[in-house]
Amino acid sequence: MITFAGISHLALTVTDLDVSERFYTEVLDFVTVLDVGHGRVLMHPGTGFTLGLARHEEAYGGPFTELRTGLDHLGLTASSREELEEWVRRFDEWGVTYTPIRDMEMGSHLNFRDPDGIALELDCPNELAETARAALASGATAEDIAAFVAEHLGPELAPRPLPVR
Repeated sequence: MITFAGISHLALTVTDLDVSERFYTEVLDFVTVLDVGHGRVLMHPGTGFTLGLARHEEAYGGPFTELRTGLDHLGLTASSREELEEWVRRFDEWGVTYTPIRDMEMGSHLNFRDPDGIALELDCPNELAETARAALASGATAEDIAAFVAEHLGPELAPRPLPVR
């Protein structure tokens, strides 16, 4: 069976490379590792996550909206709910637009926006999410996961089999 080894990078189209680079380096602690003129490559020193920022001359602009087909949001992992609370304080210092922390079925989430309005999220998985991830990593089937979700969150949230093609 073929597969992929992980996520290589994410590239975002932005309206102003300098403004976006400043946001991702100063607010989120990325480091710029390459400047190719029309784009910048940033890496996060703690995780190695690679983020590309691109400015396309032919781009038609307009504010980002998750309601358009394509990217809904980029989720980044936080280590704890307490860390999310630290991020709230940092966002207040930098004037970053964000929502209150939300405690949900699979963890806590803090949603925020970059200078182009691109939706970002810091997510701290809870014990239930970590248990599900461990089960998948150890070979649990789709049926196993559906049963797990039905038992712990309710049958209405369990994934349903896709129709046969």
